[in-house]
Amino acid sequence: MKQVEMAMQRHEINYQELKTDAELSADDQELLGKAKQALLKSYSPYSRFQVGAAARLSNGMIISGFNIENAAYPVCLCAEQTTIAAVRTQFPDTGIQAMAISVKSAHHLVDQPATPCGQCRQLLSEQERNNPTTIRLILQGETGPIWIFRSVNDLLPFSFTGEWL
Repeated sequence: MKQVEMAMQRHEINYQELKTDAELSADDQELLGKAKQALLKSYSPYSRFQVGAAARLSNGMIISGFNIENAAYPVCLCAEQTTIAAVRTQFPDTGIQAMAISVKSAHHLVDQPATPCGQCRQLLSEQERNNPTTIRLILQGETGPIWIFRSVNDLLPFSFTGEWL
């Protein structure tokens, strides 16, 4: 059987890495701080993996959320989901400028950023498409570096869109 050689395409993921939160602007430090406060409210008795998120809106408000687990795992809610639901409920016509996400584990020190799961990447991608601007993502574990993505598309470049429906 003859093999056909195919040209491969490349996609780069662009992000900025900062060593500490002291390198962040005051606004981004505040947003990341709100995400870290939110993770302390996490309901995660099964995994003991806490996630907090905070979104800065175009009106200056900060809305936060956290993960909520359930014994039936498919019923769990991610911090990104609860944050976006709170934003859309309280400020349905207001854009999201940035979202900070932080994580903490009872099992070990998380010293690097954790990126959103695939489902949350898709949810964030759709929010960004309906947003007046891109949504900056600021990610950090309990400690360690901070990753900043200028757009959700940097994490999910080939997202599913409603245009296909």
